[in-house]
Amino acid sequence: MNENKFIPNPKSRFIKVECPKCKNKFIIFGKASTKINCLVCNNKIAEPTGGKSKIYAKVIEVLE
Repeated sequence: MNENKFIPNPKSRFIKVECPKCKNKFIIFGKASTKINCLVCNNKIAEPTGGKSKIYAKVIEVLE
């Protein structure tokens, strides 16, 4: 077998966000397929758009 196989990096990431209303922190998937609400105050955090999610919260960091 060939040991030098090319393995592509994923195009999707996990994102650490903070709710703008209650400052609760979440880790969400960058291409979420469902609407994501805050578990504490039920504020909208992200919603799907068919590709990358539209994020309504403050992005703290992008996890690799």
